[in-house]
Amino acid sequence: MLPSPAQLLLLSAAAFTLSSHGGVPTQVLNPDAFKHHVQFFNKMEDENRTNFISNVQSWDWLRQNIPFFECPDREVEEIYYFRWWSFRKHLVSTPKGFVVTEFLPPMRHAGEFNTISCAVGHHLAEGRWIRDQRYLDNYVRFWLRGNGEKPEPHLHRFSSWFAAAVWDRYLVNADRKLMVELLDDLVADYHAWERERGLTNGLFWQHDVEDGMEESISGSRKDKNRRPTINAYMYGNARGISRIAGVAGKMDLAREFETKADQLKKLVQEKLWSADDNFFETRRADGGFSRACEEIGFIPWYFHLPDAGYEGAWKQLTDRNGFDAPHGITTAERRHPLFRSHGCCKCEWDGTVWPFATSQTLTALANLLQDYSQSSISKNDYFAAFMKYVRCQRFDGKPYIGEYLDETTGQWLKGKQERSRYYNHSTFADLVITGLIGLRPCEADRVEVHPLLPENAWDWFCVDGLKYHGKDLAVVWDRDGSRYKKGKGLRVMADGKVLGQRDDLEKLTVKLPSK
Repeated sequence: MLPSPAQLLLLSAAAFTLSSHGGVPTQVLNPDAFKHHVQFFNKMEDENRTNFISNVQSWDWLRQNIPFFECPDREVEEIYYFRWWSFRKHLVSTPKGFVVTEFLPPMRHAGEFNTISCAVGHHLAEGRWIRDQRYLDNYVRFWLRGNGEKPEPHLHRFSSWFAAAVWDRYLVNADRKLMVELLDDLVADYHAWERERGLTNGLFWQHDVEDGMEESISGSRKDKNRRPTINAYMYGNARGISRIAGVAGKMDLAREFETKADQLKKLVQEKLWSADDNFFETRRADGGFSRACEEIGFIPWYFHLPDAGYEGAWKQLTDRNGFDAPHGITTAERRHPLFRSHGCCKCEWDGTVWPFATSQTLTALANLLQDYSQSSISKNDYFAAFMKYVRCQRFDGKPYIGEYLDETTGQWLKGKQERSRYYNHSTFADLVITGLIGLRPCEADRVEVHPLLPENAWDWFCVDGLKYHGKDLAVVWDRDGSRYKKGKGLRVMADGKVLGQRDDLEKLTVKLPSK
């Protein structure tokens, strides 16, 4: 059951009181070495809106909650701390517990407490690395039980990969209690999607605006188009529910949802793969393909949906007539005659660069590079795309994250609008941790690190204070051992002990200690 409003208010006032004492335990890095980033952010512009944690309190909160990271590229490091600093702005204490917002100013299309479900999967992916998980515990309960023990009515206002994100969070915190408690709610939510958006052939349909991707080349506000987005999300949700059911010991339910996932995998590969374009595409309500390669065609790899044989689609990511633009990954192929044809500044997804989609694509690409055998794309391509993402997060010379930007000039298209500032609609820390550094969360009590940093890019990096399966981890790369004095190469440490090491930046798997 949800705590009573009185209990939650007490929780907000007492259990979440910030303290300047203590903090994230680290093994290699000194957290105070990064305080200057936060001091700069606090002074660089006005505090437009204050929620639970003010700018003045921000360093104390970050010191107690986030993994610390350093690397030779000062811009990457700065944006890493900026994104955590901006994320905490969106933590809101309410009579129903904590929620995470997308916009800071109130939005007309938002639900209770200014919440919007579009980016909830991103919020859970990023927030799973916060040490105090009660924020996300509240947030997950809010969506599924915040409406008098029923789901919030605006949960289905947008497509989402909610159940998949709940499972992925468990792979980091290994806390089965809440996840299992909410299993029946997640099953009911899946069935609601089947009733609302399911087709007789087993696929799902969605309007582009309710995918959070309005004014797209392939989209419609009225037609029941079969989009790679919602079908990949529902595959991820079915697979996530199956695995949660397995943890709960409900094997019949696990098999039921594994079957649903298998059926969706088959349908997506049979019905949404365009052999002519070598890409996953939207199939229109009339049965024909959109004949537009859009960034949503990479989303199936976010959930490991495709079998081997579809990897050729990724060649489009590095094609200048495809998705490769000077300032990021475009949301539609640049060669298409309708590219950037919908005008400007009303949330168009016809080719502009959206951090929401960039986060999905980089996560999908990390899965491809780390978990598939292929030759279509490389670590160098991942790093180049990641660095474009880093460099786009600046406006008027200062760190910035907004809604979307021009692919050729890098100009934020709503940069001067208050609604766009600190837009919490994407991930960054999760990409650093799981992609660049390559910590691959898994169910077993082991640590898998598979870095996507090219061998000759950086001589050193360290992420420290990672809470993973109840252990405090550090992942260290020191080419010659001179930076951290812990030995040369790649190392994984837990609770002060080296669990394993290798000399190069390739996959390293180590067992977590039982105590």
